[in-house]
Amino acid sequence: MKKIQILGMGCPKCQALARNAEAAVQELGLEYELEKVTDIKEIMKFGVMMTPALAVDGEVKTVGKVLPAEKIKKMLDKI
Repeated sequence: MKKIQILGMGCPKCQALARNAEAAVQELGLEYELEKVTDIKEIMKFGVMMTPALAVDGEVKTVGKVLPAEKIKKMLDKI
């Protein structure tokens, strides 16, 4: 099971990244858990200084971008 984490305070960009990530894992048919990390102290533990950020299984994959679902799917295929 993949753990997908959206790091951000809940801004529109963070929400868009969450939707795109969820669409990507559903299209790939992966088992996943989606977690939205909104606490700034928790976000900083990842070393992230700009949001939104996407982490997969605890590893930050992108920072400061709203990736489209297609790019997230390609990223997840390689993991």
